[in-house]
Amino acid sequence: MGLERYRYIVVEGPIGVGKTTLTKLLAEHLGANLLLENPEAIPFLPKFYTDMQRYALPTQLSFLFQRVEQVESLTQMDLFGGQTVSDFLFDKDPLFAELVLSDDEFGLYSNIYRHLRVRAATPDLVIYLQADIDTLIGRVHARSREYEAKISDIYLRKLAERYSRFFYDYTDAPVLMVNTENLDLTGPSDDFRLLLRRIEGMRSAREYFNKA
Repeated sequence: MGLERYRYIVVEGPIGVGKTTLTKLLAEHLGANLLLENPEAIPFLPKFYTDMQRYALPTQLSFLFQRVEQVESLTQMDLFGGQTVSDFLFDKDPLFAELVLSDDEFGLYSNIYRHLRVRAATPDLVIYLQADIDTLIGRVHARSREYEAKISDIYLRKLAERYSRFFYDYTDAPVLMVNTENLDLTGPSDDFRLLLRRIEGMRSAREYFNKA
């Protein structure tokens, strides 16, 4: 069977790894519905990167509520059939919360998350993109998003480490771990076609793609 067996595909990875770019590319190739995070709609985000301690909780809850609305929209999309490709995994949301919230704030967040968690669909495939931390830092700093210029290298390193630990233990859906260091996944390139063939050939719940 080909890619049509995956009705709900999630592309994940830390900031700067290229998940949104690949998500759009996959959705276009498959003619699939596109489900994207919308950080520009989070009013606290620019303030968060300036003062994380003060704005962590409202930022985290804003993302949580946004993601809940988005994953609930999957039900509506399913009524019309077809595939969906998303650039976020709902189950990953606590990863950020654990990193930035105080103990009391995390307790409040966890209570809210538990009440909302049951609404999230499980993907048929997760494509987890990886890159060297220095590569990620370089990509983030090279982007033209003004609010990202204030992200510290320490935060990016801690975030990448959290992602690694999360997906090391993640078993709810099949995962293809992709090392992006030597891949061009910014357009319909030979590397993109190579990735498509690798996805089509998946047979187990956890596999790896590393182009030497």
